[in-house]
Amino acid sequence: MTIGDELLYGQVIDTNSAFMGQELGKIGLRVRQISSVSDRADEIVAALDQARQRAQVVLITGGLGPTKDDLTKHVLARYFGTELVLHEPTLRHVEEIFQRFNRPMLDVNRQQALVPANCEVLHNAVGTAPGMWFSDQGTIFVSMPGVPFEMKRLMTDHVLPRLQALFHIAPIEHLVVMTAGLGESFLAQKIEDWEDALPANIKLAYLPSFGAVRLRLTGSDDGQPNLRGRMLALLPVLRERIGEYIFAEEETTLEAAIGRLLLARNLTIGTAESCTGGLVAHRLTSVAGSSAYFRGSIVAYHNDIKQEELGVQAATLAQFGAVSEATVREMAEGARRRLGVDVAVATSGIAGPTGATDTKQVGTVCLAYADGTQTISREYVLDRGRALNVEYAAQSVLTLLRQQLAQENKSGVVIASEAKQSVLFSAPNPIM
Repeated sequence: MTIGDELLYGQVIDTNSAFMGQELGKIGLRVRQISSVSDRADEIVAALDQARQRAQVVLITGGLGPTKDDLTKHVLARYFGTELVLHEPTLRHVEEIFQRFNRPMLDVNRQQALVPANCEVLHNAVGTAPGMWFSDQGTIFVSMPGVPFEMKRLMTDHVLPRLQALFHIAPIEHLVVMTAGLGESFLAQKIEDWEDALPANIKLAYLPSFGAVRLRLTGSDDGQPNLRGRMLALLPVLRERIGEYIFAEEETTLEAAIGRLLLARNLTIGTAESCTGGLVAHRLTSVAGSSAYFRGSIVAYHNDIKQEELGVQAATLAQFGAVSEATVREMAEGARRRLGVDVAVATSGIAGPTGATDTKQVGTVCLAYADGTQTISREYVLDRGRALNVEYAAQSVLTLLRQQLAQENKSGVVIASEAKQSVLFSAPNPIM
């Protein structure tokens, strides 16, 4: 349960619930429901009443600050029929924090050390608001600060170890396989018989995200040894079926996997971008250490820049247009030369909502990859609105890049082109 009007107004994103769900799953506790509640005492009480009807453990974050809108511990004291009392160890901890930063301590800061008399105080090593543990009529309630790094520390230091010991739970094992380049339904079709043959205690979940599908194997204890080893033994068949679409067997991003491939092959990369406006470069450089392989980007939005900076021929633009496979091939090849890199990718498209022509509709994007021995281009029609068209174009060209880097080097110069595909239909492509 997360408490705070800012969550309901969308001013703050609830990352606490995601973290708690992930960590609870690792120790075998199943989350029944996630709730967000406003800063109103009556609504907090109603939510507590509802929560105890469906769960043995209720984790609460938020509303423990020093200001008047922070009501949680006052509500909890009334809810559990007690009063707030001063917790001396917490007061000393708060005083030490203010002394360390040479700041005066106000009365509202001292009030952080007030806690319900019948709770067990959980020491907050990185903040002033302590956690509070209540056991009431067979239900455990744990209240923690809403500040994410404080909540995570309390979960790690106190809550998770105590819950695991209290319930004597055998941990659940998870294996994650990250895929891109083929949509959820097509992946399911390729591995249907493999999935059907999984042992009863091992389940497969398809978790689609933006342009990728995460496959999560979850194994529960069946009394037999080496559960994780038995789960790992299932992966070779999966690799045989969909290996070309697997970019990692861990929780990671596509751009991080690309970075590892570039480092492993000692390659440098640059981008030439039109419709994506630098988004591809941004994603590649979001990876720590990307300066080892990323050299630069040319955002050639105008045709003049395509010609002057990338060497796209005027005849190509006149005959095929800026949004064409012919143009993006020359953009990618030009970026390789101009930036002095081993590998380059290029994008050009009609993001919308305007810009359509008699022959090219809004959402048409062209992508290219060039590495000096081959140049590959593709064209898609993405009917998702301007912002998503740009995002999907970036994801698609990164998928193309990853697939090519994962293949063995080819000899000779190759110009390859796939037939136009549209995400409006069921053709397999990198984003469906």
